[in-house]
Amino acid sequence: MARFLIAVWPSDGHVNPTIPLAKKLVERGHDVIWYCSSLFKEKIQSTGVTFVPFTNLKNFSGSTLNEHFPKYMELKGLKQFKWGVRNIIGGTMEGFDKDLNDIRKTFKPDVLVICPTFTGIIPLRRRGDQIKTVCLGMLPLSVTSKDIAPFGLGIKPVNSAFGRLRNSMLNFLVQKIVFRREQQHFNNNLKKMGLPVLDRWVFDAAVFYSDVYLQGTCPSFEYPNRDLPPNVQFVGPFNLTTPVHDFPLPSWWGDLQTAKRVVLVTQGTLANEDFNQLMIPAIKALANKDVLVVATTGNKPLINLPFQLPDNVRVEKFIPYSLLMPHLDVMVTNAGYGGVHYAIQHGVPLIVWGKSEDKSEVSARVEWSGIGISLKLNRVTPEEVGQAVDQIFANPSFKQRVNQLQEEIETLDAYSLSIQCLENMASSNCSDTAETAHEKAFIIA
Repeated sequence: MARFLIAVWPSDGHVNPTIPLAKKLVERGHDVIWYCSSLFKEKIQSTGVTFVPFTNLKNFSGSTLNEHFPKYMELKGLKQFKWGVRNIIGGTMEGFDKDLNDIRKTFKPDVLVICPTFTGIIPLRRRGDQIKTVCLGMLPLSVTSKDIAPFGLGIKPVNSAFGRLRNSMLNFLVQKIVFRREQQHFNNNLKKMGLPVLDRWVFDAAVFYSDVYLQGTCPSFEYPNRDLPPNVQFVGPFNLTTPVHDFPLPSWWGDLQTAKRVVLVTQGTLANEDFNQLMIPAIKALANKDVLVVATTGNKPLINLPFQLPDNVRVEKFIPYSLLMPHLDVMVTNAGYGGVHYAIQHGVPLIVWGKSEDKSEVSARVEWSGIGISLKLNRVTPEEVGQAVDQIFANPSFKQRVNQLQEEIETLDAYSLSIQCLENMASSNCSDTAETAHEKAFIIA
């Protein structure tokens, strides 16, 4: 029996994909502690692990940012992102560090399991702590390279001398000028903690400070990067599409069988405060098309519509993807990493739009990989959505390409590979397992 300490960012997009991993570790007889916000206590305890709450920082979650960080919600675009990096992501570093130190006084983990935004790894490594660490890559990869543009810009790679020159210049601009203050913020906090400053770009820290970085996708969804460190392994998405048997089906469910085509419209579970961003323009765009539109609101009410709901639209707060995905022809989404991979796993072409968090990077990868269309306007219009849907239906290459990625992902099992790696690391190290996963991933690329 080994001991594992799980510490992932307190949001559904990071907690939910980790749940199956925690369950499997418990089922295999391991001793597992999961450190997180108390807002996830019930969900985490259902896995059978021991739950430990935040002590030295706010018990926030991705869905309570408005309550705990009202300033963040008041800002938009780059200002919002930069404020969030300093005050939310950077603001957790010292609290995470203190809590981990307290936990490890009585619990001696063999392996620490984190996610890319768990900043507690930074002070650990700058202190010289060599605890074995595995990071679950639930976001697009961030690794500085002349082969790719800086993370967050949503710029696709150009495989040429000009493209590499452009990327080098953009990397300098972003790291030394645009986000200089954010890097300095982390360094100032480290100095206050009596630790050395960062020895690399802060957005790359999780990759380089982890012993193994298990990226939750297939190689064909990530940009080619000759500077990718060898500890990065592609294992497939951290999505467990298990059948759901007890979900009450809506009264209109039979319409899915008779509809010529079915389109899902969703803004996910976090970015759904304003349905005018994507959902309402998409509903307007599809009102007069020969499709059945299913709109899910992420458990939020769809209210104050400026028009009557069209006859071909069905609105629900939530429907499990495992039930809905097999019926879909297109998914229109705000580009959440998990939701996009559910679509890939079911061979569903995508129309994506997203400007917050990592959404621009996900959108760019959807378009670059050929599995869908990215809506690039700052404000989505019904005309743009309608044209994108028509293009998806008229061009079979989108369906063909997403089927190729679907087949690639089917050769990978994120949870089996992760369990194998974690257990090997706990007993010795996981280099052999990681290399096997790495070789397997690139053989099929």
